[in-house]
This record gives sequence, C-alpha cells and structure tokens, in this order.
Amino acid sequence: MPQDELEVPPAAAGERLDAWLARALGGSSRSRAASLIDRDAVRVDGELRPKAHRLRGGERIALAEPPLEESPAPAGPLPRVVWESDDLLVVDKPAGLVVHPAPGHRSVTLVERLAERSGGAWEPLAVHRLDRGTSGLMLVAKRAETRDELQKLIRSRLLVREYVALAEGELGSVTGTIDAPLGRGARDRTRMVVGGERPRDARTHFQVERSLPRFTLVRVRLETGRTHQIRAHFAAIGHPLAGDRAYGARAPLGLDRQFLHSARLAFRYSGEPDGVDQTSALPEDLVAALRSAAG
Repeated sequence: MPQDELEVPPAAAGERLDAWLARALGGSSRSRAASLIDRDAVRVDGELRPKAHRLRGGERIALAEPPLEESPAPAGPLPRVVWESDDLLVVDKPAGLVVHPAPGHRSVTLVERLAERSGGAWEPLAVHRLDRGTSGLMLVAKRAETRDELQKLIRSRLLVREYVALAEGELGSVTGTIDAPLGRGARDRTRMVVGGERPRDARTHFQVERSLPRFTLVRVRLETGRTHQIRAHFAAIGHPLAGDRAYGARAPLGLDRQFLHSARLAFRYSGEPDGVDQTSALPEDLVAALRSAAG
C-alpha cells in the first residue's frame, strides 16, 4: 500500500506523537490518531513509536495506510451524559455505538464523540466497555487516576453493575448464579464459550423479573466482567438473549441486536464519597420487543 509521509515542524518539538498526528490529519480526534499508531500504521523516521512518544521536530512520519479521515465516517448516535463530576462521567450509550476505535471499524466511536465534547480539556478513558449492540450506562473517566480507582472497585466487587435482559424460554429458577469460565471459541473467535481458549473465571447472578409465554425478563448482576459474559452465559444454559443471533437466538422480536441493557450503576469513590447511583430506562426498541414478547 502506498505510504503518505508527513514532516514534523520544529515548533512541534516536545509534543506527543498522537496529539500532533491528530492535528496533522486535519483536526482528527486523538483517539483516531492513536488507533493508527496502535495498528503499527505509523513510523517515525522508520521506527514504530508509542502514542506518548515525544517528538523533537524534523522527523519524517510515514503512514502505512491512508488516514481514516480520507473516507468520511458517519457520526453515529450521541451518548447522553446522565451524571458528571470534575473527573468522571456516567453516560447512557445507545445501541450501535462502538466504545473504542478498532481495525475495520470506520464509524465514529463513543470516546471520539466525548473527546469532541471535551474540546481537548480532557481525554475520555473508558472504565469498562459495553458491546456495540448493548445499550445503557457506562463509566468514562477524565483522568487516568480515576479510571484506575474505578477499575479497582470493579475487581473488588464494590461497583454494582445491573443489566436487564430478555432470555429465550423459561428459566428453571427464580434466582441463580451462572459460574462458568469463559474463553475464545476455537471455531469462531468472535464468540466466547464456556471453557474455550485461555478461559477466565466468570460469574453472573440473575433474578427473574417477569415470566412471559416464550421468554423470561431477568435482572442480571455481574460479579466479573468478561467479554460477552452475559450473552455467553445465558447461551451456555440454553437460554440465549432475544435477538442475539451470534449466540443462537431463534426469536429476534424485530430486534437487530441483543436484548441487553445496562440499567444501573452504583458505587462510592474518592471523588464522590456519598456515592453515585444512576439508572437508565429501557430504550424504545427494547420496550417494543418486550411488548411483542408479552403479546
């Protein structure tokens, strides 16, 4: 692939590579520039350098692929900020919005939309992630120290994460825990399966909220936070989430994504010792699917 080449002006001496590259690519967000660097698509005087590399001025920057801005990306849905402090945001992510840039993904991401909102005053740092097709609440820190503190709370089981999900079929108990390690699937590495490659402990607690003719509405609390944990665990017990074709759902209920919504986050941290407790109602597409399941 032909390379584009840029020259770092002397005035840029001391700047971070990702910050300078973002401006050099026409005012792109730092997250988008960082994505190119993470994919080893940027070389400084022929060498790979990290995002935080400090420039000295005069270097030649080679791009091994065209910058993403050459193909205009759709803006995508806008995350709603439901709570904010000097160092943290609680945002309500709409379904369809990806959290971080990734290879092959061209639309604008949640962190990029928040970076635009910050105007460069702070860099959005996702504390945890939600799948593209999962809606609801998630945490985004404005400082690395805050992100690290919140991630420690998650590991210590001191941050409540509750989801609402609609599972196919009738569950065998009103409450329960799915305790099964998850790893990458051998045949399809985009799916997580019980066991799998390099499995890690995973525990999902659930409580039935409503029984429907062919479905069960459940409130789910995560003890661990593995990739696709809720989706993979419910599929493993024979009750995939409605609309989740990737995990074997048979009844889409008019959905083009899984019926899974991050409904509540509750925690205390140094920036808010009295505690934060935020909830999010089901979005309209899930409300419509629930009506269809009940009818």
